Amino acid sequence: MNHGFVKVAAATPDIRVADVEFNTEKICEAISEACKNKARIIVFPELCVTGYTCGDLFTQDVLLKSAREAIGKIAAFTEGRDILAFVGAPLGVGGKLYNVAAALNGGRVIGFTTKTFLPNYGEFYEMRQFTPGPDTAGYIQFGKEQVPFGPQLLFQDTQMEDLVVSAEICEDVWSPVPPSIRAALEGATVIVNCSASDETIGKDTYRRELIAGQSARLIAGYVYANAGEGESTTDVVFGGHNIIAENGAVLKEADRYHNEIIYSELDIQRSVSERRKNTTFKIQSERTLIRVPFQLRQERTELTRVFPKKPFVPADEGERARRCEEILTIQAVGLKKRLAHTHAKTAVVGISGGLDSTLALLVTARAFDMLGRDKKDIIAVTMPCFGTTDRTYNNACEMTKKTGATLREVPIGEAVNIHFRDIGHDPKCHDVTYENSQARERTQVLMDIANKTGGMVIGTGDMSELALGWATYNGDHMSMYGVNASVPKTLVRHLVKYAADTALDNELRTVLYDVLDTPVSPELLPPKDGDIAQRTEDLVGPYELHDFFLYYMLRFGYEPAKIFRLAKLTFKGDYDSDTILKWLKIFCRRFFVQQFKRSCLPDGPKIGTVALSPRGDWRMPSDACAAVWMKELDDIG
Repeated sequence: MNHGFVKVAAATPDIRVADVEFNTEKICEAISEACKNKARIIVFPELCVTGYTCGDLFTQDVLLKSAREAIGKIAAFTEGRDILAFVGAPLGVGGKLYNVAAALNGGRVIGFTTKTFLPNYGEFYEMRQFTPGPDTAGYIQFGKEQVPFGPQLLFQDTQMEDLVVSAEICEDVWSPVPPSIRAALEGATVIVNCSASDETIGKDTYRRELIAGQSARLIAGYVYANAGEGESTTDVVFGGHNIIAENGAVLKEADRYHNEIIYSELDIQRSVSERRKNTTFKIQSERTLIRVPFQLRQERTELTRVFPKKPFVPADEGERARRCEEILTIQAVGLKKRLAHTHAKTAVVGISGGLDSTLALLVTARAFDMLGRDKKDIIAVTMPCFGTTDRTYNNACEMTKKTGATLREVPIGEAVNIHFRDIGHDPKCHDVTYENSQARERTQVLMDIANKTGGMVIGTGDMSELALGWATYNGDHMSMYGVNASVPKTLVRHLVKYAADTALDNELRTVLYDVLDTPVSPELLPPKDGDIAQRTEDLVGPYELHDFFLYYMLRFGYEPAKIFRLAKLTFKGDYDSDTILKWLKIFCRRFFVQQFKRSCLPDGPKIGTVALSPRGDWRMPSDACAAVWMKELDDIG
């Protein structure tokens, strides 16, 4: 359970209606199997000790007595097993019958959560046999112990304080105000649901969306166990539709009409991190709910859930296309507003033939279309110098023509050499001064052309470069509006590909595909045999790794050791551990020392949940120290 992960299970055992002994045996078998698979929390369906479909048999004392004995037997079965189990059962208390989820741990019953909302419509008539649970929880006598009884009980792990589990039962989550809302506001990070939801046409889709939506609303994990085969089919059919969700995403889902146990790992640390940042999610300072301690051993949770290699890029092709269209629209609308507000006569874009400047030009063209303006007022400036290759130069020129922009060529080699002379720099010394002098000269050219034409300079730098500080301060770092400032490099590539795939002009499409095939490079060093001599990813590392690091560090605040663990799992077969660790150290070091560049960023539109604007999502002092982060990585190495 290190790094905040806890393995959970949702189980639908085989049952027989009213055969408590058989059902108890199958429940215990499922607990045993879950323990072998290292699950630490297991959830069973509603009333599974007896079967949900017993009808008026629930009024029979012999059935209720057997159910009570079964709860004790299953509780005893958990002794010596490292698991917290929630089992649905009927429970008679004070002359009334309640639908409960029994929480079992360490050989004991540690709580009974009561069902709050009893459905009494359609095919359901629970109020015929059951009584709604009390408004507030108290204690009842069960065997020789006083056991918590009522709604919204909180079960808190004594070792992992943030692991707080609360249960609700079937209809509770379908109600307008589910009990889990209050439980989450008092600290529950995992909600479990013992359910018996029957199958009707389309209900599975609604159920899936309901559970995913509740996990999103509560910023929590949600483990939903549903009744399945074995329940009576007199009037309805149950499909065993088990779901494990987290913060709006379905992690695992059972095949319906097939009783099984599903497993996944909940990331408690992620939920806690999300709640810290969300000011509308207010944990109640005054605690009113009963907290019940339970204990699980602390050990490493083996991960089976999948973490995408490109977390900023949807895996589904259709969703990716929709996302790309929306992002391009957000970028263009942001620029449209700025152009209109400043009454800019032109938009000036430095065009290199690389990915970032290509995207900036495409976005600018969209903005001009939205404004109904002639794209000839987009001035695309190519500024060849010491490292420019024919390939990138020709692509820059061709795409400018195809988008309808005005191409201007300003060779800067002579100006840079004069600058070298003025500052006493040897042009044969290809150091950082040699490189940055070119970048700053290009920015000066763009700014002055913008002044001369009454326009504004459109920034091309992307978010991955900003995270690494891979930009020349007051060079390509500066503009009047940075349309790519919130777009990570891995997403830039897909946006350009989307533009190519949907381009109506075949020649423009060909150019864009060639841009996609060109190595990422600032082209500040002389070419070798006509080819690009300076490849960015050879110098700072693969952008797919850096974007992975960036996402989990900023989105969820993960510590470096956890990011390293996830990266090793995700990129297994692509990079070895030493390579991942090397680039993660470089990422952390550069992220801290290069903050001063982000502290004075130009304006630009936010397009996703991760952004680095010093006015919005990321406010960090430029002199913050990375020692704690680096120490953790050094301990790994």
